Amino acid sequence: MRSDTALEPRAGWGLKIATGAGLLFLNFPVVVIILYTFTTETSAFTFPPPGLTFEWYGKLLAERPDFWRALGLSLQVAIAATTVAMILGSLIAFAVHRRSFFGKDVISLLVVLPIALPGIVTGIALRSSIVIFGVEFSIWTIMIGHATFCIVTVYNNVIARLRRTQHSQIEASMDLGASAFQTFRYVIFPNIATALLAGGLLAFALSFDEIIVTTFTAGQQQTLPIWIFNQLPRPRDRPVTNVAAVIVIAITFIPILLAYRFTNRVSET
Repeated sequence: MRSDTALEPRAGWGLKIATGAGLLFLNFPVVVIILYTFTTETSAFTFPPPGLTFEWYGKLLAERPDFWRALGLSLQVAIAATTVAMILGSLIAFAVHRRSFFGKDVISLLVVLPIALPGIVTGIALRSSIVIFGVEFSIWTIMIGHATFCIVTVYNNVIARLRRTQHSQIEASMDLGASAFQTFRYVIFPNIATALLAGGLLAFALSFDEIIVTTFTAGQQQTLPIWIFNQLPRPRDRPVTNVAAVIVIAITFIPILLAYRFTNRVSET
């Protein structure tokens, strides 16, 4: 008897070529950036590079303390925003999923709105609110700004998993004498753990490489994406800037890959 996978139609050559061309188009700039982190040139770019060297990695990591400050600030903001997003996003998901109340759809819309709007709109709105309330621009305003759109990724993942969780399991746990905390610990949390972790990883990646909202909420603070942006008008620093860009790509790629693996593993079970 043939398996289900054997009955599935295979993609034609045209679709495979189109898919390959699309992936090449999307990833070719990343390959170019990685290649030119090893170039021996400073200001001008020629292809292929006249020579290859690891000099720029050493210059960035050993001679640029401003890079390390920006990297440290980005990591602090991303970790804080992710923590807030995991707490608030999961709580909102529980409230929306378990209860029917007036304005439920409005709350769902408001939670998703920051990531649906253009970043510049969110940034202007946040900056206006910060100025109106007289709050000084600092690392805290950056964290608040990032948390507004990081909450969405956690909320969407958790509420999607809650909708797939059978409520009969919760009822059975309560009928057997488990307390609310025990039911959450042994029934609910194991079901949403991977979704919560995947949402947190995506939130971290979004926060770490965010620049538009950060520009409006940072004041004099420089996160790593803003540092890279400020380096672009300096032609002689382009190889060093490329190295920093590769570091950003690596740091954001890893949590996105892990989040994909977590969500894909659950969908297969």
